[in-house]
Formats: sequence, structure tokens, C-alpha cells
Amino acid sequence: MQIQMYLHFNGQCEAAFKYYQQHLGAEILFMMRFKDSPAASETPTDGQDKIMHATIRIGTSHVMGSDDMHGHAPHQSHGFSLSLTPDSIEKAESLFGVLSEKAVITMPLQKTFFAERFGSLIDQFGIPWMIHCEK
Repeated sequence: MQIQMYLHFNGQCEAAFKYYQQHLGAEILFMMRFKDSPAASETPTDGQDKIMHATIRIGTSHVMGSDDMHGHAPHQSHGFSLSLTPDSIEKAESLFGVLSEKAVITMPLQKTFFAERFGSLIDQFGIPWMIHCEK
């Protein structure tokens, strides 16, 4: 059994996953729009191009997501973070820099008692991230 993260977006799933593809090296494994699904006839016209389901791979982990068509996706997520564990300080700084674009920094990337570098933020898509480069 595995635990996999499923993210809900307010219409930004495609933009977020393409951003992660470009800047984090994520691989888009699957992306289906509502208009291409069996539920197309039940989807409002303005939601046809939104993402019904998508899956990306970051490293060896899968992250799934979709656009919420019912207005229930939170504007900001609480109670979890996606955690990246780069193997070098340089990579940690690079990842934090990329994810910091239009983000809310909740803890600047810095050396701590438990890590060579640790920082956290909420990215431009409302997803909380931690960067943790171990000692």
C-alpha cells in the first residue's frame, strides 16, 4: 500500500503541473480535461477545458490533482506540506528559489539544528512545500 497526495485546484491544475514539470523536473504521466471524459455532458461549458484528473511523477513519487468544479477547493491548504529532500545545499537553494516565485514564504531557507537547509512556503498555486536538505 502507498500513500499518494491528491491536490485540488481552483482552475490552476494544468498551470501548476506544467510549472512543476518545467521547474522541478516532474513528468506528466496523465492529464484529462472534463471535455474528454465520460462526464463531459454534465460539465458546464466554462469548465470543459479544466482538468478532471492528472498525475505527475516527481522523483519516484506520484502526485495527482484536479480542478474543483464545485468551488470547494481551498484557497490555501492547511495541515499538510509536500516535502522535497534534495541531496545538496545547491539543489535545495535552487528548488526553494523556483518555488518562491509569487509564493508566501513561511520560513526562509536556512541552516537549522536538524538540516543543512530547511525552508517552507506556499507556492503561487496555494500548495505548501517544505525543502529539507539533511545533514
